[in-house]
Formats: sequence, structure tokens, C-alpha cells
Amino acid sequence: MSQALAKLVLSPLTRMVYRPVVVGRENVPKRGPVIIASNHLAAIDSAVIPLLAPRPVSFLAKAEYFTGSGLRGRLNKIFFTAMDSIPVERGTHRSAQASLDAGLEVLQGGGAFGIYPEGTRSRDGRLYRGRTGVAWLALASGAPVVPVALTGTERIQPVGKLLPRIRRVTIQFGEPLDFSARIGETPVGPVRREITDQIMDAIHALSAQPRADVYNEPPKA
Repeated sequence: MSQALAKLVLSPLTRMVYRPVVVGRENVPKRGPVIIASNHLAAIDSAVIPLLAPRPVSFLAKAEYFTGSGLRGRLNKIFFTAMDSIPVERGTHRSAQASLDAGLEVLQGGGAFGIYPEGTRSRDGRLYRGRTGVAWLALASGAPVVPVALTGTERIQPVGKLLPRIRRVTIQFGEPLDFSARIGETPVGPVRREITDQIMDAIHALSAQPRADVYNEPPKA
């Protein structure tokens, strides 16, 4: 099942059950490479955005979702494959670069790639400092960045809850940000930091979340 077919089946159901508010769909370019940079409140975000965006969007997904056993493992594989999710190993610098390389490949093919600059979902509702991988992608691909703000997905699937609840959500697509004029600027590190901060400012303008001037670290196992 392709994402287009999955959207044909699931998008009307999603709209009927959750009655989402979608703002700014016209800000997403209809064709060509584009980076969808969103805040991150719940695991379900990676399904909400592709289902409600005006074009297919590929996100990264843990490799375990494609290799699990039993009924749940098979359902995960079917769903994440249908969402055009990209399986990646996580947890090391090498895997982080492999994730960015996978995103770059999507963009070089003219697709839309979704990324959470915070790195992991916010468990307290604050918007954390962005990691510079999103700027690396923007500079490596020349693709515009569309800032996105999700509201309410944390109420659909609160931390620690497996089954989703029925709650209304809002998704806002901001105006595209073009950083192509900054390709080749040096020193590279400060340029990436500045671009990332601009993207996070745009996300904050849409989400109005309280800000945390620190990186969001995943909870310890």
C-alpha cells in the first residue's frame, strides 16, 4: 500500500473522527523538494502530518517498527511502510548522519521530508532548542523549509498510553523559508546554528509554546 492509497482510505476517516483544523496547506509547495520541520508532541505526529499534508511526506521511523514479530509487529510494518517511513537505527552519531543522508536522498528525488528539529518529543509541552541537522539538510539540498506547528496530538496519545484517544488537533503550515542564498557560507557551524534558530522561531510563532533554551534529551531507559 502506497502513502497515496493510505491517505485515500485513512484521511477521510481521520477527518471524520478527529475533526482536525488544518491551516496553511497552500504554504506547502505542490512539487519539488521541501523540508517539513515540525514541533513534536506525540508519537502519532508522524502519522498526523502525512495524513493531513497536501502531498506525501516521508518521516524516519525506528527500524524495530519494520522487524517486529506477532500481530502488532506486522501491523506496524504495514502502517509505517504505507506511510513511506524510512527505517533507521538510532542512538549513535553514525546513525544520526545516516538519518540525515536518508532525508537528503528523499529531497534529491524531489520529495517532501519531515523532520523534528527538537530531536525527540516534548514531554512537558515546551518547545526545545533545535538541533542543526535541519539546517544541514536545507543547505545540502537547497530545499525550502516549511515550519509546522501541531497542537493537541499530545492529548490523543499521552506519554505512556498505547491506545489513541479521540481529541481535536490543529496543524498549521507556515510560509516556506528559503536558505539557498546561504549555501557555501562559512564558518559552517554558526551558519547552521543561525538557520536552525530561525526555523525554531518560525515554529514558535505558530505554536506559541513556552520555550526551553536547552536541548530535549530522551528519557533514560
